[in-house]
Amino acid sequence: MKIILTVKQIRKERKMTLKQLSIKSGVSTTHISDIENGERGASLEVMIRLAKAFNLPIELLYKVKW
Repeated sequence: MKIILTVKQIRKERKMTLKQLSIKSGVSTTHISDIENGERGASLEVMIRLAKAFNLPIELLYKVKW
């Protein structure tokens, strides 16, 4: 099973900048950028914050490929 973060895809679809997502979620722009580029993992707390900022259920931030 491979889990791929889709934070960047959702952010771009909603035409949000990193700064806008950062302000809405309370997560730093650096942290979001690192998550989007696969340089850093995200805790459950951070994923919940991002999901709330997107107004989506958290499970939609992940794509699961088998």
